[in-house]
Amino acid sequence: MLERTALFLVFLVWSLVVTPLSIYLSRQYRIIDEPGGRKKHSMATPRGAGVVIWVGYLLYAVLFPDPGDGVRIIATGATAVFLFGYMDDMHPLPALWKLAVHLTVALVIAWAVPASPVVKAAVVLWVAGTTSAYNLVDGINGLSLTIFSLTALMGLILTGEQWWAVALGLSLGVLPWNYPFAKTFLGDGGSTLLGFLCVSQFTRELPFLLEGEGIMVWLAAMLLIGGVPVIDTLFSFARRVIKGSSPFRRLLRDRHQT
Repeated sequence: MLERTALFLVFLVWSLVVTPLSIYLSRQYRIIDEPGGRKKHSMATPRGAGVVIWVGYLLYAVLFPDPGDGVRIIATGATAVFLFGYMDDMHPLPALWKLAVHLTVALVIAWAVPASPVVKAAVVLWVAGTTSAYNLVDGINGLSLTIFSLTALMGLILTGEQWWAVALGLSLGVLPWNYPFAKTFLGDGGSTLLGFLCVSQFTRELPFLLEGEGIMVWLAAMLLIGGVPVIDTLFSFARRVIKGSSPFRRLLRDRHQT
């Protein structure tokens, strides 16, 4: 308990202190979300807060002698997700490219799950879907960070794993800079990173939490953990397809107006 509390405080302070530096660097290198069009913010806002969470996670994964089962594997996938999203922040990339990256890292995570092929396939869709969904629901200040923080708290309560204390500290430290008035945004890199970290860590722990349970219990657990952003995204996509428009319409429109 003492170790988890110490880790929480260390990474909380990390995020609180380093986020202003990321704001400064984002302004210097013009990684900025400009207002206009359908966007609700009225001022040019830096979008580099995801760097704080990414670097904090890597420090934990690399420097700690025993960060937890699978953390360093997850760190590799998280780096791919974040860097691709960060490139997208600087120069918009095709949405299908992002989906391909998310599916690839999800396959790596699902491969190690000791479960049936059906469950593995569901895990691929779950990891890739939640990774993308966190980005698409990141239109309200603090929303992605709040969902992630609540999930991290639930993970800490259910498993007691120290990683969740780290995750909680990282996200809560950035939250005051993103809500209620956004001094910085997570950007595509940060929001997709949150989604990936959230479900990837649970993917390593669900086999132990649900040992001996059937496929329906697995699906229900996936629905409860990170399922809200995915369901919201799927309904949005379905409405657009029914109307005969691209499921990526909102994303593409926002980018043309940036």
